[in-house]
Amino acid sequence: MSALEKSYRGKKVVVTGGLGFIGSTLAIRLAEMGACVTVIDSLIDDYGGNLFNLHGYEDRIRINIADVRTAPTMNYLVRGQHYIFNLAGQVSHLDSMEDPYTDLEINCRSQLSILEACRRFNPEVKIVFAATRQQYGKPQYLPVDERHLMLPTDVNGINKIAGEMYHLLYNNVYGIRACSLRLTNTYGPRMLMKHNRQGFVGVFIRQAMNGEEIKIFGDGKQRRDFNYVDDVVEAFLLVGADDRANGEAFNLGSSEVFNHLDFVKTLIAVAGAGSYTIVPFPENKKKIDIGDYYGNYEKIRSLVGWQPATPLKAGLSKTVAYFQQHQKHYWPQA
Repeated sequence: MSALEKSYRGKKVVVTGGLGFIGSTLAIRLAEMGACVTVIDSLIDDYGGNLFNLHGYEDRIRINIADVRTAPTMNYLVRGQHYIFNLAGQVSHLDSMEDPYTDLEINCRSQLSILEACRRFNPEVKIVFAATRQQYGKPQYLPVDERHLMLPTDVNGINKIAGEMYHLLYNNVYGIRACSLRLTNTYGPRMLMKHNRQGFVGVFIRQAMNGEEIKIFGDGKQRRDFNYVDDVVEAFLLVGADDRANGEAFNLGSSEVFNHLDFVKTLIAVAGAGSYTIVPFPENKKKIDIGDYYGNYEKIRSLVGWQPATPLKAGLSKTVAYFQQHQKHYWPQA
């Protein structure tokens, strides 16, 4: 048994947003390590929660359909837990601009609800928060490190900054051990595929597998980094188990950087289907686009030894294979 497995075996762990893409993958890994896992998810339409994501693990993972904004519910559910992986949130940049109040509720009020419940009823817990590279906005230099100014281009980025800062504040003032991971483009099995409001990766994979034409906005030269979901889960587990991470925020990232065009070409080759065309940016998306982005992940690498292990082509191959097998549970309903 590895030292990491020992940290979680027999421990009580909550994963908020645990029926979503990353949350469910994390919950399954924890269950396989011998943790006593409870997932909390509101199953709000279009936010990514999917009961099939925990298929085959229903008898090993407790599922609680609840909204983390509900204080009495969270006051009860945080009691006795050793770890909370806090992935509940609204992650659509477009939705945050069209409905900023809901984004504020889910990405700020919900975080305070969780943290206040911990302060009052479980101050010994360790919390890891899922933040985003969107907090930085348009990079002023590359690769982006944690010292880069945060000037987000959308409401979601602003509210995610607040959510992260609440966690670090409660660490520093109340002693509730907390840290944050700033995620980049995460992909893999169980990701949301039924609409395109949570980023381009999922919809591009679906379109390629359907043999459709993928529309690449702009000139296709925007550069991005990508993380396979298993590597992201490893990062959550490493910082969760290591108290040296307390009070810190960390970038994730990749040694591989692809522009949109090369990403699509790789995807089409893996899927064996699909085509692409270059089209102008829609105005609503152009206003909040951040241009090139790729992160410097040296801070988390040097502290806990994390680095991405899955090359893009291999990760896309695993992703396509999963959705070929389970497509009916993820594709939009006709």
